[in-house]
Amino acid sequence: MKLIIDCMGGDNAPREMLKGAAAAKAEFGGDYILVGPTDALLACAAENGIDLSGFELLNAEDVVTMNDDPLCVTKDKKESSMAVALRALRDGVGDALVSPGNTGALFAGASLVIRRMKGVHRAAIGAILPFGDPCLLMDAGANVTVQPEFLPQFAVMGTAYMKAVFGMEAPRVGMLNNGTESCKGTPLQTTAYGLLAETAGINWIGNVEPGALPFGACDVAVCDGFTGNICVKAYEGLGKYVLNGLKGVFMTNADTQKAAAVLAQPLSEFKKSFDPSELGGSPILGLNKPVIKAHGSCDARMFRSAIRQAVRLCESGALDDLRAAMAGTQ
Repeated sequence: MKLIIDCMGGDNAPREMLKGAAAAKAEFGGDYILVGPTDALLACAAENGIDLSGFELLNAEDVVTMNDDPLCVTKDKKESSMAVALRALRDGVGDALVSPGNTGALFAGASLVIRRMKGVHRAAIGAILPFGDPCLLMDAGANVTVQPEFLPQFAVMGTAYMKAVFGMEAPRVGMLNNGTESCKGTPLQTTAYGLLAETAGINWIGNVEPGALPFGACDVAVCDGFTGNICVKAYEGLGKYVLNGLKGVFMTNADTQKAAAVLAQPLSEFKKSFDPSELGGSPILGLNKPVIKAHGSCDARMFRSAIRQAVRLCESGALDDLRAAMAGTQ
């Protein structure tokens, strides 16, 4: 397996990308292509004691910033690390791509360069919500506005992904909404409800409220990208708030510090159950090849986790299952 790593565009690039790639290679094996300004990558590696002798470097002098137009990778930034990496994936130079760069640019560029699977109206970001039981949220931010007919496709793709990657026999599909009744929501939700209820090949359970997701209400939650992105960021913020609150409680006095020492292992496992760094990024589902969007602010640990997602996506054969599932909707 050969992984293409876009080392630029993230808040901590390229240092944390290089550290994360080195950690991933040591743990998961495989071959890696590091994309970015070669001189800058080598200088950063030397400064931080990162051995790049086992990596292939692919030069790209330009960088997509977080403020760039989403279409820049096919227009004025064709030589950016993101654009070069996407073309390398398209041309079969590697098997999967991981990038921490601008979400809009990566999504638009991947849709235009890698292209969508036949029959897919829109690709979507599938974010695994960091709870004890995995729940896939689609779309988590790629499509701010959607048509009702997009949501059944998200459900079919999400079902195939959870079956292939997590071994679920019949993933329960719900639509994220402000109530469980079929009449709840805007015209988007009420129309999509009827379409989802008639969609073959999914285990449809109806509307699901956001507060029920952490408690295993469904295995796949579908929604528009605006709603999904807010949901993901709200959960991540709440997770940090809870962890900081617990830390403050246990550091109150000598007795609580002793209790913290006793509970260190259970607390560590609890933290992992909703720590976004355990996942590091999300796949863009519906594309012809595997693309993982890593968190823009990720550190080396999170980036390593994003690379692990790329490895799992390739090894699972999920894209073949998605392709077959979408063919069945035609």
